[in-house]
Amino acid sequence: MTIPVDQVNEYHAHVYFEPHTRPVAEQLREQLGERFEVRLGRWKEGPVGPHTRAMYQVAFEPEHFDRVVRWLMLNRQGLDVLVHAETGLGHAGDHTTRALWLGNPLPIKVEYLQQIDRDYGLPEAIDQAVNNGC
Repeated sequence: MTIPVDQVNEYHAHVYFEPHTRPVAEQLREQLGERFEVRLGRWKEGPVGPHTRAMYQVAFEPEHFDRVVRWLMLNRQGLDVLVHAETGLGHAGDHTTRALWLGNPLPIKVEYLQQIDRDYGLPEAIDQAVNNGC
């Protein structure tokens, strides 16, 4: 299935850190807020939802993707960053097949996201149920 680019409502960058890299994450967060039109999410000091490491989220509009992601690519200072689309098709797919990693890919609890997709009746969850004969 081909997905039109205007299907993307926004993008999220999840910046992961550990206790000893939190100061680096703080500096990166401050710079992102100063340089770009982004919405900075709360600090998550440990695993939360599908994320298996402490992180914060940075949300931005599609028209800022090029500049924000290029800047993160060059300035992430060794932090691992997950960048993904928000399409409305399904959280599991948005965090995996429609995502990219800067740094090392970290485990994501895909089952957690699939359950959310089923709970909300998102299109990919419905397609998966049909394909599984449900």
